[in-house]
Amino acid sequence: MDKTIVITGAGGVLCSGFARFLASKGAKVALLDINEAAAQKVADEINAAGGKAVAYKCNCLERASVEEVHAKVNADLGKCDILINGAGGNNPKCTTLHEEYEKGDESAEDFLTFFNISDAGFDFVFDLNIKGVLLPSQVFMADMLGRPGCSVLNISSMNAYRPLTKIPAYSAAKAAVSNFTSWLAVHFAKEGIRVNAIAPGFFVTNQNRSLLFNEDGTPTARTGKILRSTPMGRFGEAEELLGAVEFLLDENKAGFVTGITMPIDGGFSAYSGV
Repeated sequence: MDKTIVITGAGGVLCSGFARFLASKGAKVALLDINEAAAQKVADEINAAGGKAVAYKCNCLERASVEEVHAKVNADLGKCDILINGAGGNNPKCTTLHEEYEKGDESAEDFLTFFNISDAGFDFVFDLNIKGVLLPSQVFMADMLGRPGCSVLNISSMNAYRPLTKIPAYSAAKAAVSNFTSWLAVHFAKEGIRVNAIAPGFFVTNQNRSLLFNEDGTPTARTGKILRSTPMGRFGEAEELLGAVEFLLDENKAGFVTGITMPIDGGFSAYSGV
């Protein structure tokens, strides 16, 4: 795979796996993350294994930061052929204590409810997931114009299909990511730039670990609900996303595939609960 691939959120559990896999296929990989140390660790692993990777500190919510890194990537690795928009996640600033409304939520002050989520908390999570796709796409997709074999892969979620309790901004934003994926696909179809997304089911990551496991490592009640609603009865493994990623990025195998969001969820989206 003789491509320059830019991955945002590259220091995270899932996107670092994408980076290692794609580098092993011969791609040059630019690892963008606001946590530069996390991205650098992944780059070091890739380079030690004989691949080519460069880590960059990047705030995907600030256009100036994205543009600065864009110039560095072009100088170091060449123009972007493939963009993977992996930056995103939830945050306690917009996670309610209760799954459903409980009496007294409207006057609570010592815990988070729907009624006291701050504008700043909602905006942070929503922007991280949708503006974090918009800005890198605006900057790096300009490299793809007039060049064959270019594509974008966004990371949506099961939240886009069925919003999860407790995390309203994240759910709304991931629905927006799926919609924006389709919009981009149509807008750039005649340029030959394909735009798709994957919608992972439940994988354990740094962002959701505290929702899935107690401090002592035991599963939370939420984990029990998730696994009962996942026909395969388990969490996904990061490696189980790689086949879909490889397929969607391959212009020979998926050259006529654009505008889709592919669930990879152990059957979660197929299960009605009865």
